[in-house]
Amino acid sequence: MNDPVNEIIDIAVIGGGAAGCMAAIRAAELGQRVALAERNEEIGKKILITGNGRCNITNAAPIEDFIGKFSPDGQFLRSAFFLFSNEDLMEFFRTKGLKLKQESGGCVFPAAGNAGSVTRILEAGLKEQGVSVMRNTRITGVDHRDGMFFLAAERNAGFTAKKVIIAAGGMSYPATGSTGDGFTIAKHLGHTITPLTPALVPLKVKESWIRELQGLGLAKIRIVCNYGNKKLVSGIGDVMLTHFGISGPLALDMSGDIVPLLEHHKELRLAIDLVPAVSAKQFENDLVNIFIANGSAQVKTLIEDIIPRRMASMALALLKLDPAKAANQVTREEREALVAMLKGFPLTVVGSMPVDTAMVTAGGVSRQEIDPRTMGSRIVPGLYFAGEMIEGAAKSGGYNLQQAFSTGYLAGENAAKAGLKGRP
Repeated sequence: MNDPVNEIIDIAVIGGGAAGCMAAIRAAELGQRVALAERNEEIGKKILITGNGRCNITNAAPIEDFIGKFSPDGQFLRSAFFLFSNEDLMEFFRTKGLKLKQESGGCVFPAAGNAGSVTRILEAGLKEQGVSVMRNTRITGVDHRDGMFFLAAERNAGFTAKKVIIAAGGMSYPATGSTGDGFTIAKHLGHTITPLTPALVPLKVKESWIRELQGLGLAKIRIVCNYGNKKLVSGIGDVMLTHFGISGPLALDMSGDIVPLLEHHKELRLAIDLVPAVSAKQFENDLVNIFIANGSAQVKTLIEDIIPRRMASMALALLKLDPAKAANQVTREEREALVAMLKGFPLTVVGSMPVDTAMVTAGGVSRQEIDPRTMGSRIVPGLYFAGEMIEGAAKSGGYNLQQAFSTGYLAGENAAKAGLKGRP
């Protein structure tokens, strides 16, 4: 392919993440001249940090589950998920030599546990299809005149394209290149940008004593969030306590529901069930039996057999229960309070970390302005969107990355087909 700066290209793709790479590869497969502009030196910089550097590329769940994960508007993604499904994505990587493995919750990773193996395959795919990859190229503006797109680039000459796919990511992890440039361009072109809020983000709590538990991981717990007369109940999973609040998979997943609630509630009460496998009544019965069998043992020692040591110390301190007290000296009221504490350790959420620390950005280009069958703009002919640019986000587990690959594929295919129709 010739230098895109000196010719009118068929399709310009803005952003070299999962969505942009897949869009460029698919469009080029269909015979279009494609240029991909990536502001970093290398493509897929955010891919390299997903799944703690292992890259949770997708999930093995049925497609209907994917649609449900993007509730309440997951139906918007139906065409994308069915055109290029999780099975299609896995086959794409397998045929290129990448071995995959499935872990708990249906999460799918490269077998070697290396996210770099994913970006190398995307690099090879771009090269194989003849995509011109313009590295260190930050697109600062796009104008649409007379059916053509004129792209301006920072420190580079601009170029012209017949069609444009914006896949520039959200506003999370700006060091990876996701600084919101795509939203600025979309707004300039007449699109509505819904509020950009963090999703999959750590939560801040009111309690100052949380600092004493910094770095403590809690496994197989449940979180209940109470607001008004309603409540949110998580599944069972893991959290990490930090100097400001809570993080880890379970907290990040709940943040997508909690952050919007904070717009209407100054504070939200959380209750951490440290022993979710049993009911409160059963746990109390178990505790009674433990105390009877170990009557002379210190209550702190017995509780440390149930929950982590530092958590046990904090629970007893909050209850003002002497940790050295013998189990057979614990009163009924003290035991009931201890059961309530371990079945509902209290925290008060007052906010979240900022959007640039979130794994995913919620909000984006309004779905109302995008055709779900093509990912094409309903406002500007020849303009398409993919990935995190599109309003909405799911919980963790590979769903968001699959959305990026699927919407990128759909956008690339339809931009290419529209271009082929326009040829003599």
